Amino acid sequence: MLQSRVYLMFILALTLPACNTHKQKIYISECAPGIKFKKISLTHLVDSIKYYDKQYVEVYGKYVEGKNVSALVNDSTFTNHGNSQSFWVNFTQECPLYLKGKNTGLFAAEDGTYSNINNKLMTIRGRVEMQNKGYKKEYCATINEVSYLKLDQ
Repeated sequence: MLQSRVYLMFILALTLPACNTHKQKIYISECAPGIKFKKISLTHLVDSIKYYDKQYVEVYGKYVEGKNVSALVNDSTFTNHGNSQSFWVNFTQECPLYLKGKNTGLFAAEDGTYSNINNKLMTIRGRVEMQNKGYKKEYCATINEVSYLKLDQ
């Protein structure tokens, strides 16, 4: 009996640290207090973009950034990742995002360096604007007024 308890404790000690390997950082702003966001998939948002124009949504995808690029793309390997199937993400100074419970901004790491969010999976909340199609008008639409971002680490 004692031997089985020791074995069980050993197994628990090995598996519990694995539960904490998936860290998330949550950034929030005060731009959308009291607004209800519609949680939908990125694929559904692309397919039904006219319905969601000017709506507040919550979507999950992979963020891609670079020179003249700030986009949320589908994280599925079976989906078209072209700009026409992606969303321009408009982070603005009018809606600054701060790490929940801290005064650290989205683009400033906690150690004072630049925070790289390129190719990271994230959930964002914002307002869809079909008329604004991002850089060179290549994207499906823009997600403006980003007020929440959950970044998977």
